[in-house]
Amino acid sequence: MLQKLIGLLKTSDLRKKALIIIALLLVFRLMATIPLPQVNHEKLVQFFEANQIFGLFNIFTGGALSKISIAFLGIGPYITASIIMQLLTIVFPNLKELFYEGTDKERAQFEQYTRLLTIPLAALQSLGFLSLLRSQGVITIGSPFDLIRNIIIATASSIILMWFGELITEQKLGNGISLIIFSGIVVNLPRQFFQTFVSLDPTRVPNLIVFLAMSLLIVLGIVIVARGERRIKVNYAKQVRGTKIYGGSATYLPMRVNQAGMIPIIFAMSILMFPQLIGQFLARSQNAIILKIVSVIKDFGPNSWAYLVFYFLLVVFFTFFYTSITFEPDSLAENLQKRGGFVPGYRPGKTTSQFLSAISRKVTLFGAIFLGLIAILPIILQRITGITTMAISGASLIIMVEVAIETMRAIEAQLIIREYEKI
Repeated sequence: MLQKLIGLLKTSDLRKKALIIIALLLVFRLMATIPLPQVNHEKLVQFFEANQIFGLFNIFTGGALSKISIAFLGIGPYITASIIMQLLTIVFPNLKELFYEGTDKERAQFEQYTRLLTIPLAALQSLGFLSLLRSQGVITIGSPFDLIRNIIIATASSIILMWFGELITEQKLGNGISLIIFSGIVVNLPRQFFQTFVSLDPTRVPNLIVFLAMSLLIVLGIVIVARGERRIKVNYAKQVRGTKIYGGSATYLPMRVNQAGMIPIIFAMSILMFPQLIGQFLARSQNAIILKIVSVIKDFGPNSWAYLVFYFLLVVFFTFFYTSITFEPDSLAENLQKRGGFVPGYRPGKTTSQFLSAISRKVTLFGAIFLGLIAILPIILQRITGITTMAISGASLIIMVEVAIETMRAIEAQLIIREYEKI
């Protein structure tokens, strides 16, 4: 990795691309520190302490949500729009054709639909969250004009960050959206480490050692699974065209263990957030039945075992659900057949499709269980050791590891391309 970074710095055009990325990320961090007007910071701290469920969404905003900055939505609306558009490919065949089989121009059109959908989603998300904060006394909104102003600021900031993400992606040194989220997580790590060591009780030093050791093991597991894949051997039949023979080669079809990435955790956290939001809106009611419901909702929080079990099951379910949407064994088997490829021991067509589907279910089962464990293990670890000031969620760990691997691969690819150009 160090050699790749040195090679990056020695190559002038790659160094320029890296500086552009750093500059854009610095602007994002600046936006994340500029607060909206009339925010009560004491009540803001109390709100986030009482609502740990918003921790994941704070990750995707790079910490901007916990400060109620002008960019408090982060790139969340764009991520939501991307997920919705992928789900819509199930309902609308034309969108499915654009997304999976379209030309570069058609894929660009699909991306444009995603950008346009981001705008109303950002406005709706900002309206909902600002209304929630106002009901809790966190932010003062005196008139409809103040509300509209804040919505416009939040929506515009989200669109700007979406543009930053695309500019970063164009540099071909990693995915822009992922790097924005990554920077928001990493920037808070030094503060968390400092708070942990300053406030640490000497009697809890063994707990801290256990916490760090388990965290390293979790990171190691994420690295192994992120790079893990099931390789399915594929042979290509020989074809005679004129006086030349084509094909006859053998390759493999990679099937990733974690095909769904972070999407299942996002879905699961979105589902788990609804009871908390409902509880916040109903908390001021005087009705005894409603207050009873609110107390039940409060008990169903990250500190309860029922929450952890439900969280785990949701992650496993959405892993299978999302993989079934994105992985299409019928199309894959058909494309292999068109190109003269076949899996040894299986007839091309339907038999190959059934084989690929069975392998996908087995691989996904392992990936789903692993992803579910990664989602809840940091919470369990914090409860066992009592180390909460250095709380890093499973989602944060997965993002950091996968983005780091993806970025290193992108840098390596760019360096290899330049070596070939020299030859």
